[in-house]
Amino acid sequence: MSDHPPILLVEDNPLDVDLTLRAFQRCNLTNPILIARDGEEALAWIPRWEAGETMPLLILLDLNMPRIDGLTVLRTLKTHASLRSIPIVVLTTSQEERDIQNAYDAGANSYIVKPVDFDRFMDVARQIELYWCVINTLPG
Repeated sequence: MSDHPPILLVEDNPLDVDLTLRAFQRCNLTNPILIARDGEEALAWIPRWEAGETMPLLILLDLNMPRIDGLTVLRTLKTHASLRSIPIVVLTTSQEERDIQNAYDAGANSYIVKPVDFDRFMDVARQIELYWCVINTLPG
């Protein structure tokens, strides 16, 4: 296991999972990537973190997922005092103003619309890594 805390990617689309993993690999991201393929898998991490497993440095969260949607995951995570400080970046295809507003109202730290083009997605991955994994300071 890495000395770096993991990043949790909550994404149901296998192509987007692959795109994200390839982009971070190409950026030489040192943080391990955990994958939850829907909202239910994401919420299943909560008892594990509360039991002492290393909490993620960052959660990248899609909104449109089966079983439990991203907004429900976001609201649930933000109700847990021990998890509230984990930054959650909504990374989704939706550009709907309603989705953006709902995400911020639910406690999202950032909202990024997924670019379709791989090169533009690489730029997004670099920015996520630079800001959230290098520049941003989290509480101890």
